[in-house]
Amino acid sequence: MKKLIFLGLAFLLAVPARAHQLKNIPLSVGIIHDETLPDMPDKFKITGTYKPYVRLEYNGITKTLRFIPKRPGFGTLEILDRKTRLPAYRFTVDVRQTDLKRVAREIKGLLNQIEGITITVINHKVVVDGQILLPADMERIHDVVKQYGGLATSLVRLSPEAQVKIAQFIERAINDPEIHVKAVNGKYLLEGVAQDQKEKDRAEILAKTYVPDVIVDEAVADKKVQQRVSEVVINLITVKPPPTPEPAKTIQIVVHYVELQKDYTKGFRFQWTPNIGDNSGINFTTGQGTPSGMGTVISGTITNLIPKLNWAKEHGHARVLESTSVIVEDGRPGTLNSIENVPYQVVTAEGLPSTSFVPVGINTTVTPSVIGPESDSVNLKLKFSVSALVSNTAAGPMTSQNEVDTVVVVRSGQSAAIGGLITSHSDTAYNREPADASTNPILSLYASKDFNKNQSQFVVFVTPVIKTSASAGASAIKRKFRLRE
Repeated sequence: MKKLIFLGLAFLLAVPARAHQLKNIPLSVGIIHDETLPDMPDKFKITGTYKPYVRLEYNGITKTLRFIPKRPGFGTLEILDRKTRLPAYRFTVDVRQTDLKRVAREIKGLLNQIEGITITVINHKVVVDGQILLPADMERIHDVVKQYGGLATSLVRLSPEAQVKIAQFIERAINDPEIHVKAVNGKYLLEGVAQDQKEKDRAEILAKTYVPDVIVDEAVADKKVQQRVSEVVINLITVKPPPTPEPAKTIQIVVHYVELQKDYTKGFRFQWTPNIGDNSGINFTTGQGTPSGMGTVISGTITNLIPKLNWAKEHGHARVLESTSVIVEDGRPGTLNSIENVPYQVVTAEGLPSTSFVPVGINTTVTPSVIGPESDSVNLKLKFSVSALVSNTAAGPMTSQNEVDTVVVVRSGQSAAIGGLITSHSDTAYNREPADASTNPILSLYASKDFNKNQSQFVVFVTPVIKTSASAGASAIKRKFRLRE
């Protein structure tokens, strides 16, 4: 040993000053050591007394020199650059015998909180074996064993009971009695029936959340065993078919068209216009009993001598009420038309008489939609028009037209005033002489006043009624008209 130390000192004195410093590397039998050499030359030569104690492996890509101790001893190692023939690195290696019992005690102290494992010394190595429940424990075991290099190894596996426990946790988190989770060969199978696709996707997301990290087996890492690539969570859940849709609701739409008219006329007239008529002339008379001769007669006639007083007051009321009813399916449009053609005479281009017609009546289009399955409110899209005959003239019939186009929401069985039109017309005339008034009165005392006022109001009421079926209410109609089957 003294001779080796003396040779090491002589080797140190013989190296030029520009080489790397001498570095001592302590090693233990069975523990591999890697040394990074960033200034390693492309072509080099290794010399020294290390060979009986250490085996070397060099990785040119990472420029890493691996020391694999074989037996206890002390030696030197020098790396020479073949171009300059100068040393690039210099090492001394001190290999000592490893105490495996001490290593086993240290590993036990570091892993004493993990249950299900055993630590023994077998074939000059400390072996950690057993089955654990948590993947996090596997990570700790791997980190501890790695610190001792080749002196320790791990044969620990994840317990099948851990997979069963995780499957139970997943099933409890899904919380659906119709969905079950099984752990098979490291995979988790989701089985059962879901109400819809959303519930199926939720179960898969929860399962992936609980699945632990994948533990790579050493045989797989060394490519001794090829592991099949597949999903850890296999979703075999089926979705229930949607229920048969219920038949659409039937809605009865009752529409009332109400038109009110008021006419008011008030007239007053005082007339005193006496007028003198000239009736003078000559009369000739002959006869036996009376003297004959010629006579002149002067006479006059006074007309309108008595004063006239006229006073009148009239009230007129008219009410037109029409009602329509139609039964339609929820969401579908319903149309009801009640039209009357009024005839009138026209003359053609050839001068021949002909008959034409003017349609008057009611046009109704309504589309009801029930708001929600449990609601009794109905959304109504309404469009209707009412045309009525005003008067017949020489040019033809005169008609009035009223139209409403709107969207409203009304509860079933309740009525709403959808639209209305109000018109008002008034006329007042003072001291208007009649057509037969005298053109040359002796005295004219005349006073009059005429007042006319016309009002009309058109209103539409709509009442939706949700029916259980289209035949609802038919029995009451049959009893009303005494109809029998």
